[in-house]
Amino acid sequence: MQLRIFTEPQMGATYDDLLAVARRTEETGFDAFFRSDHYLTMGGDGLPGPTDAWVTLAGLARETSRIRLGTLMTAATFRLPGPLAIAVAQVDQMSGGRVELGIGSGWFAAEHRAYGIPFPEVGERFDRYEEQLAVISGLWATPLGETFDFAGDHHQLTGSPALPKPVQPGGVPILIGGTGKKRTPRLAARYAAEFNVPFASAEENARLFAGVRDACTEAGRDPGDLVYSSALVLCVGRDESELARRAAAIGRDVDELRANGVAGTPAEAVDTLGRYAEAGASRVYLQVLDLADLDHLDLVAAEVAPQLG
Repeated sequence: MQLRIFTEPQMGATYDDLLAVARRTEETGFDAFFRSDHYLTMGGDGLPGPTDAWVTLAGLARETSRIRLGTLMTAATFRLPGPLAIAVAQVDQMSGGRVELGIGSGWFAAEHRAYGIPFPEVGERFDRYEEQLAVISGLWATPLGETFDFAGDHHQLTGSPALPKPVQPGGVPILIGGTGKKRTPRLAARYAAEFNVPFASAEENARLFAGVRDACTEAGRDPGDLVYSSALVLCVGRDESELARRAAAIGRDVDELRANGVAGTPAEAVDTLGRYAEAGASRVYLQVLDLADLDHLDLVAAEVAPQLG
């Protein structure tokens, strides 16, 4: 099982904070550093304010050398598909081909109001999201020297040179996630390299993975082509005192974390991750909320990761 570090910078972080976490992620052997794409905190004052996801990843692309970099998830409502395809391809070039694009329909109404971003009803958001996936993947797949056209209800492209191209053959891997029962599995089957389930039980992960596998089969795609992954909050301590301190630092209850996250002692964390592996996850995004506690990453790298095989 691969372990990836996943951060929520809108809760309060500078670029330097994120750089420190990304560097420790790389130094300690984790597979990747991912971040959310939000502009408004969900609790607390959020100081010093948000950082833009793709500006951040562009910087990290030049200041790291091994780890993969990406979003979980970029909001389709935030950016037009053509400029987003350009930005992601450029960051992929800047990183030497280490970027992945997690993209969703957008959901946090308050941040859209706070920053003047249109927020249609859910049906239209999904329609726009589906068109974005078609445009982004189409631009990247267009052969050099040819142009790309798209005629959708919300996006129209005519004679696009479809440049720049990502470094990675076939384009940047696209991650799709969520708990939807119909459209999400269908979109994952058509466009995704990876399907992610956020903050759900192992049993719910297994059910949702099965739905995506069924959608792949219906679409004529091998379900084994996709990576299946989970996202879970991380809170591990060597003993109960350290665990309680880390839980308090992120404003969470120890028992609740044990029930819903990768939490407890290192041995408990290994057991929890084993249940998700049995459910079908080959990759887990560990949500790190206290970005100042780099020793937390050291502990997981030393005492949890080696036990996963």
